[in-house]
Amino acid sequence: MTARLIATDGTAMHLDVERWMAEPSSAERAVLARTTGPVLDVGCGPGRHVLALARTGRLALGIDASPSAVDLARSRGAPVLLRSIFERVPGAGRWGSALLLDGNIGIGGDPPLLLSRIACLLRSAGRVLMEVEVPGASSRMLTARLETSEGIGLDFPWAVVGADDAPDLARRSGFSVRELWSEEGRWFAELVSR
Repeated sequence: MTARLIATDGTAMHLDVERWMAEPSSAERAVLARTTGPVLDVGCGPGRHVLALARTGRLALGIDASPSAVDLARSRGAPVLLRSIFERVPGAGRWGSALLLDGNIGIGGDPPLLLSRIACLLRSAGRVLMEVEVPGASSRMLTARLETSEGIGLDFPWAVVGADDAPDLARRSGFSVRELWSEEGRWFAELVSR
């Protein structure tokens, strides 16, 4: 299946469905190794990161607002809930890490609000591991729709965060950037709550 996000300004963003269905890449495994448990995977999709964490003995839970993604994750054996991050999440104040991979910093279209919400769920000195766009990419809030070979979905708020803007975003949301790095052509940031 092919999929992409189409922004109302005409920008198209390819979605790597094959990667989402595969085992985590070496870059993703390196990100997962930085987590401290328990781990909350926000926008977990088919649950590959939750399953990989469970195989290493770490407690993890995925949440996703898409019923089809949750059904798929559950069919693979991943512990997931059908839930928006902006709804009640179990374990508030006790999560050691939160994952925002595969562009999920865009959930809700307002990255400062998303990170502030996650800060409420993390314990003291909790961390966020997130994927960002390459340096030089502009950060922006937008409206997008999902387009697949099966059809076009409804508009929803989304956002993109460039690597250069990660430190300011972190600071505005109660975090600091511990590290910003690139692996396998992808960019990641580790944020620690202050």
